Amino acid sequence: MRYCINCCIHLLPNDLHRQCFRCRGPDLHNQKHPVWRGENKIPLYADTKQMKWLAVLEVRTDHCESWNGLFCLRKGKLCSLMFGLIIMTLVMVSYMLTGAKHGLLLIPSPFNYGAFASNPSLMDNESLSDVKDHYQPSKMNISYVKDYPSIKLIIDTITSKIEFTTRQRPDLEELRKQEPHMFSVIPNKFLPNSKNPCWYEEYRGNTTTDPYATNSYALYSKRFRIIFDYLWKVFWNHLYHYKDKHYRLRCLPHFYIIGQPKCGTTDLYDRLRLHPDVRFSAIKEPHWWTRKRFGIIRLRDGFHDRYPVEDYLDLFDLAAHQIQSVLQSDTGMEHGKRNNIIIGEASASTMWDNNAWIFFYDNSTEGEPPFLIQDFIHAFQPNAKLIIMLRDPVERLYSDYLYFASANKSAEDFHEKVAESLQLFEGCMLDYSLRACVYNNTLNNAMPVRLQVGLYVVYLLDWLTVFDKDQILVLRLEDHASNMRYTMHKVFHFLDLRPLSEKQEALITKSPASNTRRPEDRSLGPMLPTTKAILRDFYRPFNTKLAQVLFNDAFLWKRT
Repeated sequence: MRYCINCCIHLLPNDLHRQCFRCRGPDLHNQKHPVWRGENKIPLYADTKQMKWLAVLEVRTDHCESWNGLFCLRKGKLCSLMFGLIIMTLVMVSYMLTGAKHGLLLIPSPFNYGAFASNPSLMDNESLSDVKDHYQPSKMNISYVKDYPSIKLIIDTITSKIEFTTRQRPDLEELRKQEPHMFSVIPNKFLPNSKNPCWYEEYRGNTTTDPYATNSYALYSKRFRIIFDYLWKVFWNHLYHYKDKHYRLRCLPHFYIIGQPKCGTTDLYDRLRLHPDVRFSAIKEPHWWTRKRFGIIRLRDGFHDRYPVEDYLDLFDLAAHQIQSVLQSDTGMEHGKRNNIIIGEASASTMWDNNAWIFFYDNSTEGEPPFLIQDFIHAFQPNAKLIIMLRDPVERLYSDYLYFASANKSAEDFHEKVAESLQLFEGCMLDYSLRACVYNNTLNNAMPVRLQVGLYVVYLLDWLTVFDKDQILVLRLEDHASNMRYTMHKVFHFLDLRPLSEKQEALITKSPASNTRRPEDRSLGPMLPTTKAILRDFYRPFNTKLAQVLFNDAFLWKRT
């Protein structure tokens, strides 16, 4: 058997090697062809016993020379062709995988909202970050919903599903079953000669015992530890001694600034604390009612040990010492002088943040929380006073985004996050009630921006189911910024505080604003006009209802 050593093709018997195009020269009959003879030496066989590359081409007639040129490619060209195909395949696979992960595919996947958790026990071992990943919805290519008409359809769907229903208020016994320890610590009656809710409890420790050693606020913050170290040094001096027993004055706040975030609550707090009859907790925003009592320090870190109510009461000890000094002064003891010092607490999450309920209360009805923060506050303090500061929800959301976003902030990025959040909210509203969506931890953690915080009327109506309207003062940041003196007078009158001298009042009203927008955030400019129009449409029905509830059209925010 003979082979051509140039192209390794089997020569047919009595063949002059004419069919090998590569070996043909100008003079076909005079060209010499080196031929190699041997058995089982060449890697390619015409009888197909061994195949090294793709195939072995067999020439059967002398009339296919034109086709022989096509099939007699060099091995190097075949390798290049195969290598190119492999590279193209890898690039396409990489694009598809990356696009599917980040929502960048040219053909978007259908939008599906993650399911709601109906049984909290299923997530006992999951952190909040795990829950968020577990319920992560599939993402839609945001370029398809960037235009106003497309997003307007989403808003129209949400608006058609809005229904403001009255919430069923739980009875006192149900609340006791949920928080028995809290009810065992806080009494149902307070000292009659104190404007602020206070009471005495027996202290069984000794002079060497640090009463704040196990306080959770001190354990998780060195800054708070300094405060508690000071309280320990003066603690024994402020105990009330009676019949060989020691009593400690405990106090709750007389009023709460309950919301909303990025609406001027910090500025109101800073001005109000300048009044000589007002004291605040040692920490401005303890977030105890909404987070710490459930063991939430940071949402991204999941759950820790729950902060007991005693840790929360410790935050008011400094103010309690001053109240006790008034109650036990010579004039106070002899003439029954009434204490007029009041304590405030200013956690801006109190009004709206009920995200933890799903992990602790399992008797919900159609996804709605059976117990809310205000149920427990009212159970202990039915006469508490509440202050709410609001602003245009459209501007509030943008300010919230600029304050909390960590990187890549821009008006365009904000627009995309708004669009994605609206899709998520729509997906919830298709299957659940408005209240269930507003208080749903899964949805709230999945939305890139906190749309739900601006739904003021939903929260206000739920607070009005347990507190009377005259116990709640609702202010606008726009009014506070334009006429500081008028706003502060309303607050003083609401809290029944004594009038101030002109000098004291000037100190409160003329100090610079607190917690204003950072310079680097100001440089980003306003939101896109399209984004503002979208948010105006989204919040309009909620603002309309809010204005009706408060009998004040200023809460429509038409001129901002």
